Amino acid sequence: MEILIDTNAYVAFKRGDKQIFEILHNAKTIGINNVVLGELLAGFAVGNQESKNQQELYQFLEIPHIKLLISNEITAKYYAMIYKQLRHKGKPIPTNDMWIAATAMQYDFTLLTYDKHFTNIDGLLQYQQLGSQ
Repeated sequence: MEILIDTNAYVAFKRGDKQIFEILHNAKTIGINNVVLGELLAGFAVGNQESKNQQELYQFLEIPHIKLLISNEITAKYYAMIYKQLRHKGKPIPTNDMWIAATAMQYDFTLLTYDKHFTNIDGLLQYQQLGSQ
């Protein structure tokens, strides 16, 4: 399985969540996109362990089956489709999360997240067994 890790799933992994660890351990490829990377770095910047957290993140990104997924024109088309779909449903979600979902759909990755609002996106593969955070 190819997994795109959401910000909250990475945080849970770093906190030692056994369920997240098991899922990531069994994944063929773990994707992280530039939006999640930005959210993590922003969180580190306002925390009191910025350097340590950045170092651990960059070590994580060096693992051979971790892949940085960059947004491009195709991602933007998925974003527009998701935006339109959610607007018609009257179920808006945060902008960053639409970019994360668009990346997962573009690369055909399963999204690993605790956020339930992603279930409003038709066609998004989402790991369904995570409890609420």
